[in-house]
Amino acid sequence: MTEIKFPKSYRVYLAFAAAALVLVFLLPHSGKFNYDYKKGSPWMYETLVAQFEFPVLKTSEQMMQEREALGSETIPYFRKSPSVGQEARNAVASAALGACSSARAALMAKVDGIYSKGVIADRRQTGSDLIFVQRAGRAVKCPIMEVYSVDEAKRELMGTLEEECPGTNADSVCIAAGLYDVIIPDLNLDSKTTDMLHYSSADYMSTTDGVVTAGTILVSKGEIVTAEIAQILDSYKVEYERNLGYEGPSALLWLGNVLLALLLGSLLFFAILYTNPMILGEPNRYLYLLMLFLLTSGAALLMDRYAPENIYMVPFSLSALYMLAFFRTRVVLPVYTVNLLPLLIISHNGVELFIMFLAAGVLTIYTFSHFNRGWLQFVNAFFSFVALVFAWALLHLVNGSEMRDYRTLLHLFLGSLFCVAGYPLIYLFERIFRLVSTGRLQELCDTNSNRLLTELSVKAPGTFQHSLQVMNMCDAAASSIGANVALVRAAAMYHDIGKMANPNCFVENTDGRRSYHEKLTPAESARDIIRHVKDGDVIARKNHLPQIIRDFIVTHHGTTRAGYFYGKFLQNGGSPDSPEAAAFVYDGVKPSTKEQVILMLCDSCEAAARSLQDREPEKLTELVNKIIDGKIAEGQLSESNITMKELNTVRSVICQYVLQVNHPRVAYPSQAQEKGREKASGKIRRKRF
Repeated sequence: MTEIKFPKSYRVYLAFAAAALVLVFLLPHSGKFNYDYKKGSPWMYETLVAQFEFPVLKTSEQMMQEREALGSETIPYFRKSPSVGQEARNAVASAALGACSSARAALMAKVDGIYSKGVIADRRQTGSDLIFVQRAGRAVKCPIMEVYSVDEAKRELMGTLEEECPGTNADSVCIAAGLYDVIIPDLNLDSKTTDMLHYSSADYMSTTDGVVTAGTILVSKGEIVTAEIAQILDSYKVEYERNLGYEGPSALLWLGNVLLALLLGSLLFFAILYTNPMILGEPNRYLYLLMLFLLTSGAALLMDRYAPENIYMVPFSLSALYMLAFFRTRVVLPVYTVNLLPLLIISHNGVELFIMFLAAGVLTIYTFSHFNRGWLQFVNAFFSFVALVFAWALLHLVNGSEMRDYRTLLHLFLGSLFCVAGYPLIYLFERIFRLVSTGRLQELCDTNSNRLLTELSVKAPGTFQHSLQVMNMCDAAASSIGANVALVRAAAMYHDIGKMANPNCFVENTDGRRSYHEKLTPAESARDIIRHVKDGDVIARKNHLPQIIRDFIVTHHGTTRAGYFYGKFLQNGGSPDSPEAAAFVYDGVKPSTKEQVILMLCDSCEAAARSLQDREPEKLTELVNKIIDGKIAEGQLSESNITMKELNTVRSVICQYVLQVNHPRVAYPSQAQEKGREKASGKIRRKRF
């Protein structure tokens, strides 16, 4: 087991402390409702008594049902015309009542009473028990039975006349005097306003369902938490955290927040330490992970404080994609899990959010490797949405609640789309933190659109072909031990770009007729060979290649010797202990990562196998083992983090790859033999004819 070493740099712990301090202010500054309960389970605590009066909040299911009921019910809206009642009064005042003139005052009073309530044409046509009546600029909701229909108003007039003039035929008098004609509707239906109220009726819906007074027993110890009790406890919890919360000394609350922030920060620190401790030695990558951690916590806090109903729209799984662009999956998954932990503390429904976005993040991490370009990102967003809905539905089934909250589903869908909209920010983070994303590495490997690689293929075609072979070999070796394949592929394409400065110095770029080194001493040849490392670094800087790629250029030979010319130096009488021997040593840096080790070994093995005359499998295997064992003996791998198990796996992959590339070919007949066969066949044909 690899020993875990804590970083010695104080900057690592200083950044950790700063992140913990920020987290202290992000954590809630009021206490939480410290009871955990579940519908259908017994109440495990002491009997809970309400400390204050609070409203009982309607559940989402109740709100949905009422919203649907209100949406399906249409309440007609009527506008009252005040002139109609006055005209009816004036008509009664001037009517010819004959022997019933004494009833005029009573009839006028009755008309005033009728029109004070209002008259509609036909009550049955409204289709509702309630109507809105606008009087003097104000709309009042009233029962339909409180207003008169035209027929009812006429009967009221006739009844009044019968009371005032007994023994007369009141109906005949009303017809003769035209009293029936004065009754016309003063309430006119406003269809446009009626339709508008129909669509906005849900806005008038109350969110509460009664009030619980202080001192009421909410739930007794051991009592089963029913749906009704759970609704009351949920309402009490909201009011408690909003207005009461923590009642102890504020110093203890702040101390608790400090310790909690240190705990969460420590979990993040150890998640990095156990998955890839080298990150702690790279300030830009370390600070990037801390930033994502605080960004996730800040988003949860702001949404929970100011818009808790919209928290499902926050694309928390986007932070997993932000990490996946720069880190391996073995780092991303544990760090992403730690990033979600503040949801359990900050959000009111933290457990639900944690499970939902953990499931979505895990699936997104897996599918993003297949759907990460162009419109395929929408496919990845769809998988994230499916995971969110599945986890949400599963939690609702467990809790026994109805799954009719379509608003939440809409928010989850929008949040999944925000993952696509927010992903381009990765390029901004790449600039700010000076990181190299997987997409950037893939672009660097594109031989069709990359100017520097095109220049390499023209100036040093042999080196270009060598780089392609090394890239493929590195790909296989890196995949076998879980190293960063995209990084080592890009590094393999650029590790020898320094040979463009003097391509004829290297045998793979010559036609074999004339040797560049035939008039040079071994020391001079070694000098020109070794120089390609420094030239490569200069070209890389000039073309703004990332530092992580430049590191491969100066480490792919480490501090080894230019072996061929060093051997000639020794053959010519040179001594290994002489000062001249130093001229044959590469002025490079030993590899420190698994990827750098892989490139060094693949580069050496590919070049050596290319120059080998006898390519029998035994010879090739012996050559690979000799090269790798030689690098180990020279101490070139002493500063790397590769294990012997991983090294043996890489050795096996390289051997297999070299054997496949250099397998024996079928011996084709020479041209002379082919011509002889053609002549012989010609003679046979002539004899036949």
